[in-house]
Amino acid sequence: MIKTAEDILSLSESIELECKLAIGRNGTGGLPGKTFWETYSAFANTNGGTILLGVKENKNHTFEIAGVQDVQKVLDELWTSVENTQTVSCNLLKKEFVQIISIDDKSIIQIYIPRASRHDKPVHRTTNPMDGTYQRLHSSDIKCSKETVRRMLSEQLEDSRDDKMLENYDMADIDQESLRAYRQMYSNRDSSNERNRYDDVEFLRSIGGWKRDRKSGLESLTIAGLLMFGKLMSIQEEFPNYMLDYQERAEARAKARWIDRISLDGTWSGNLFDFYTRVIRKLTADLKVPFKLQGDQRQDQTAVHDALREALVNTIVHADYSGKASILVVKRPDMFGFRNPGLMRISIEQAISGYEHDCRNEKLHQMFHFIGLGERAGSGIPNIFMWWGENHWRPPYLHEKLEPYDQTLFELRMADLISSDVINEMKILFGPEFDTLDNTQRLILSTAFSEQTVTHARLKEICNEHNSDLSQTLHKLVRDDMLLSSGYGQGMVYYLPNQVLVTPDDVFGSYLVTENGDKLITEDGNKIVTEGLGVSSGGMGVSSGGYVVKGLEFPIFDSVASMDESLQNSLKEITKPIIDSKRFPKNEFKKIVKMLCEDKFLTLAILAELLDRSEDYIRKDILNPMVEQEELLRAFPQTPNDPRQAYTSRKEHKTS
Repeated sequence: MIKTAEDILSLSESIELECKLAIGRNGTGGLPGKTFWETYSAFANTNGGTILLGVKENKNHTFEIAGVQDVQKVLDELWTSVENTQTVSCNLLKKEFVQIISIDDKSIIQIYIPRASRHDKPVHRTTNPMDGTYQRLHSSDIKCSKETVRRMLSEQLEDSRDDKMLENYDMADIDQESLRAYRQMYSNRDSSNERNRYDDVEFLRSIGGWKRDRKSGLESLTIAGLLMFGKLMSIQEEFPNYMLDYQERAEARAKARWIDRISLDGTWSGNLFDFYTRVIRKLTADLKVPFKLQGDQRQDQTAVHDALREALVNTIVHADYSGKASILVVKRPDMFGFRNPGLMRISIEQAISGYEHDCRNEKLHQMFHFIGLGERAGSGIPNIFMWWGENHWRPPYLHEKLEPYDQTLFELRMADLISSDVINEMKILFGPEFDTLDNTQRLILSTAFSEQTVTHARLKEICNEHNSDLSQTLHKLVRDDMLLSSGYGQGMVYYLPNQVLVTPDDVFGSYLVTENGDKLITEDGNKIVTEGLGVSSGGMGVSSGGYVVKGLEFPIFDSVASMDESLQNSLKEITKPIIDSKRFPKNEFKKIVKMLCEDKFLTLAILAELLDRSEDYIRKDILNPMVEQEELLRAFPQTPNDPRQAYTSRKEHKTS
């Protein structure tokens, strides 16, 4: 909530926040025309967001209040335009979504745009969805491709994507062994059901895999029937991008090589039913979870088994098989990861709460449900959270990605929220008072200890507290002197009282220069560096010309010119592919940034110079997204928008 000028100073544009001046043509106020409705479209087609009118972004990427002079004029223009389909396709605004904030005698208009339902997407400027549809990618509004718009239109029109008849597909396209195995499971579960006496065609019709057009009299497989029981070649004729992949990795690392894999290698049918039966056995093999006793009988199936079955079915039945991403399931010692092509049809909050159900492939969901798999409508994700919580593990992480293709990811991590070692350290630091805290308070302090700093956004990933309750808990810990805070508003960073955070002024203020040219930082005339000179990275010397700072794991550099020649040459060799090509794939661009930042902190200015791109592009389109994805770490997390900010590669980051 924006209340003070300090809150404005702490802002940074993000996937859910956009600041605009709204000065109008004559300086008396007005909607920023085209750009406002582009952002409106982008927020509506992604996860929603807030636009602040009357806020100016400075060259150093900080924000200040400019104010809106004629508030009523802007509001009148907003309400008139949003109802005009020549301006925007859909009005998502309610009166309570638009608020006037007064700070220092200046007015800011805060406008919240909710995530549109699939029935309203694509939300687009003007009357042409193919040319006026946008999505929000990090802090930018990106025009959607025609393929993306067509997919939105299909989602809008079709409640279930898998009920369609496939012309000229018949029983010859079915893998008979898969269908036989499914029918056996069905019979084992309900041996007296009349369906068990049907022939294969009638059985498929009864579960949604076969359909007859009553007008034409034509009969054929449905999409669901083909995907569930079809032969691989037949499936890929209809869905060229269809890909299934299971990988088991021996190490808790993103790039670890797989030790076991199931892929479409031609050695099995390749359909969804066989994929499920093969993968679930491997996912649940050797689960290190305790069995339970029911009476005197051992029950080997636990809540973890239930969660993995539900997560796998959920991945399969919600996938968009016309998309380009593959279905990917990963098993690691520390986690299970699930990915399906396509974005969610409802918001993440709705999925977790279980209030709404909107399955992309209802017939597939029905087929799994007939054999006892897949929870009832809307309860699957909440149950997974509940089952995972029974083991006191970190809450599952459900999120969406637009790059390189639309995809939904679900991570189930088998990590205790607080390790015993951390608890012991907390008891030493806080004494008996630590035992009097509730679980959320202990989690906040322990996370701050483990990760050096913690933010409101980070805590939302690992606990289930409501935003306002979490804010109150943080404020209480600060008030009780158990946490310290730095920054303002959304940029607030929290840390333990015994933790000293290095600031840009510490690093780039006064320093001593040693005989070999290394810079040792001083604070109030006292040297705060003890050791660390001569650090190396992959054979590259990275101390000469850099700052070696107590509190930072690696040396930090503020200019290319200050680096020794060998380091300069090494970094320029890394960036050579980008320098030679002005149009460079963004994913490859990010890989090069990670290589540059290995075992060193590089400032924004250095990265812009080495990569021959503007600082604004590097910060908004490359660095901020990589920090959000935990691929990079900031040297000064308490001041994320400081132009002297520096970045290093994160050794371990999320994947699935």
